[in-house]
Amino acid sequence: MSIASDTLITPEIFKPARYLGNELGAKHKDFDIAKVRWVLTYPEVYEVGASNLGHIILYNIINAQPQQMCDRAYLPAPDLASKMRERNIPLFALETKRDVKEYDILGFSLSYELGATNILEMLSLAHIPLTWQERKDTDYPLIFAGGQTATSNPEPYADFFDFVALGDGEELLPEIGLIIEEGKRDRLTRTELLLDLAQIPGVYVPQFYDLQADGSVKPNRDDVPERLLRRVATPIPAYSIGLVPYVQTVHDRLTVEIRRGCTRGCRFCQPGMLTRPARDVEPDEVVDSIVEGMKQTGFNEFSLLSLSCSDYLSLPAVGIEIKNRLHEENISLSLPSQRVDRFDENIANIIGGTRKTGLTFAPEAGTQRMRDIINKGLTNEELLRGIQTAVREGWNQVKLYFMIGLPGETDADVIGIAETVRWLRQECRHLSSKRLNFNITISNFTPKPHTPFQWHSVSTSEFIRKQILLKQEFNGMRGVKVNYTDVRISAIEDFVGRGDRSLAPVVRRAWELGAGMDSWWESIDKAYGAWNQAIEEAGLSWKYRQVQNGEWNIFDGLPSPLTPNPSPKGRGEYTPVGGIRGGVYDAPLPWDHLDTGIEKQWLKEDLERALQEATVPDCAFDGCSSCGVCSPDFGHNIVVTPPPIPDYLGDFQPNQEKAQKIRVWFGKQGDMALVSHLDLVRLFDRAVRRAGIPISYTGGFHPGPKISIALALSLGMTGNGEIVDFENHTPMDIEEFKQKLIAQLPLELPILAVEELPVKSPKATQLLDKAEYLINLSSDNKYSLSQWQNWIEDVKNSSEILMEKTDKKGRKKMVNLRANLDDISLVENDAQATNTIKIKYLGSAVNDGSLLTPDHVCYMLEQVSQQDLTLIKAHREKIILADYITQ
Repeated sequence: MSIASDTLITPEIFKPARYLGNELGAKHKDFDIAKVRWVLTYPEVYEVGASNLGHIILYNIINAQPQQMCDRAYLPAPDLASKMRERNIPLFALETKRDVKEYDILGFSLSYELGATNILEMLSLAHIPLTWQERKDTDYPLIFAGGQTATSNPEPYADFFDFVALGDGEELLPEIGLIIEEGKRDRLTRTELLLDLAQIPGVYVPQFYDLQADGSVKPNRDDVPERLLRRVATPIPAYSIGLVPYVQTVHDRLTVEIRRGCTRGCRFCQPGMLTRPARDVEPDEVVDSIVEGMKQTGFNEFSLLSLSCSDYLSLPAVGIEIKNRLHEENISLSLPSQRVDRFDENIANIIGGTRKTGLTFAPEAGTQRMRDIINKGLTNEELLRGIQTAVREGWNQVKLYFMIGLPGETDADVIGIAETVRWLRQECRHLSSKRLNFNITISNFTPKPHTPFQWHSVSTSEFIRKQILLKQEFNGMRGVKVNYTDVRISAIEDFVGRGDRSLAPVVRRAWELGAGMDSWWESIDKAYGAWNQAIEEAGLSWKYRQVQNGEWNIFDGLPSPLTPNPSPKGRGEYTPVGGIRGGVYDAPLPWDHLDTGIEKQWLKEDLERALQEATVPDCAFDGCSSCGVCSPDFGHNIVVTPPPIPDYLGDFQPNQEKAQKIRVWFGKQGDMALVSHLDLVRLFDRAVRRAGIPISYTGGFHPGPKISIALALSLGMTGNGEIVDFENHTPMDIEEFKQKLIAQLPLELPILAVEELPVKSPKATQLLDKAEYLINLSSDNKYSLSQWQNWIEDVKNSSEILMEKTDKKGRKKMVNLRANLDDISLVENDAQATNTIKIKYLGSAVNDGSLLTPDHVCYMLEQVSQQDLTLIKAHREKIILADYITQ
């Protein structure tokens, strides 16, 4: 049964369009017919979750199954969460607005060590018990988690989930759905159903496993596997074409995966170890998906996604082919992850153009020695060549990522970060008349499970000291902005990320104390305080302090494999202690029961290579590194031979011709009232792109489509006489234009009339004169219609009703609202006494300070009646334009 969302999702909620669930690409399958009903959730606010590629792909794949349906939910922002709690309204799925407890299965993406607190917040809002122990033998939905952190080390969160999906979900989730369908048909108990699910490779049911005294995790029954296999799937770009949100999201573009997995072997990188082998997508699939996706979505930007886009050898050919095919469109390409050593003129061409997107590289370390230790595979010469290419191609600002706290790091390596930036700028000085500026991010290295550095120890105090070193080095360096990751959160990430099941109460208590809940960066002190208190209450402070002091490497009472050298060589130099062939390295780890394909022995050997500053080649392009992943269970590296690079047709040239002007009257009704004006502008832009309308563009560095909405409606207001002007560079039949536009707009944005105008006629925004509104007002007390009519007459008879306004510069002045009112009347009401009334008024629509809004009319009536009135609804009936004479 659906909740009353119209009373919950209102204009008072920040960005209410987040919660509508009727975006382009949303699936609305029949709840009653579906045999298996999923809700996939991303435990962050909508802007983050709705643009996550994995979330979109799995949502589309499940909905492609004939007997299954999938809806979505996201973390409600604090204002909505508070409102839901006040009214005892449970978490709901966006598409149906149904209580999520009505579904069979509720899945969460766990991609960050501290993200579980948001999951607990969502379970609490859903009125679902937080642990599997509390849900045992009940009919609550099955609760599961997937994602990188869930695959890496689910143990700190094991109590919260009925099962965990390990690895890629494209094939795994539909298999889970089939088992659930059979279980429902056979009326299995919850435990029986979970036992069936535990037989699927890639499904981990924590309640069938126990933490042992030695720290290992073993089955507590004979009919489940001892080790759990990570699932591997081949990317399918077609499923990436999905949601087109109304609100601007974090990644507000079409994203298509070009390569899954990375075999570079960076020793700090967990995704590089957990996604092997590397699998290229066929170039034709990528090109076709992007071209088709841009037409279907109307986005003006696309992204090619991979852990290392530059390792997709077909990238230059694919990128240029896409740009050529969309040559007439004003589109741009962003690459989220590039290797600076592969950045060349071809890649510069595909990410350059009219609107240059940002350029980001990750050298990770400031010296060659450190880059060898972490197996970055990047030389100083390659770094310089890539940055010089960027400068030659027109970039004068580059973002660089570095880490501190890496194994074997000395103060000289830390200072080397600043020296590298200084050197790069010096070597590029002669290439451009503009100064090369840098945005630098310095993050704190936290060891991750399943990597060669998983045994390493980090120190909060050392992070602080090294940050101070860098701040001194960067001090006075012009054109360089440096951001530092908060060391307190890094320590907690490490503490939780390498923990075991004993941490579940800590995670729960941290949530109870206010950690997470969309408050990380807005209130980091509060989040840190919550975690700190939760750790103390659990009696684990000693262990946490060792993390802070750099004395703990996940084994109680054992020395760190990398211990500060006490010799007089200098502070911060490291030497191996006792070798890595046994002892501490053979002790069980909380995640050893997860089979990721990479052998633990190989990780130990690679750590030893790191201490010897020895590098390992990329096995996708060089010899096998013998990590163990290539096998029938995980497959092998797939590297596609790149096609020839086509000739580049050049950058988009905006067509500024004015061959046709069209004026459209439209309505803004229903849920569309909750879409803001800026979001409406974006919606029309994308609709025009999808419709293939030959829109004209402005000039300049950032050409935009010539679409002009006459007068913004306030959030929550509806309208029947809204106006938008279009200018086309090529004339088209008016009826064809109308039908194409109607086909791409939501039903609640109806097209009411279309008119072709002389090309040189003024825009509607220049002709604004009057606007007619219908408004509903309420008061605390009931009054007769005659009393309401008297107040209206008092307004009419007034010559001056003043209101204080503040202009954009903060200056205050008094404005006579009555001078902007042309007419006002009472809409007949049958009641003799009422506390709600409907009024029609006609007032100024000119944006010169005289615009008369419904709030202004409410204020005038309050002044004459001396009553507190509330504007409960506003509707613009029409906009009246001033007459003009065609020259």
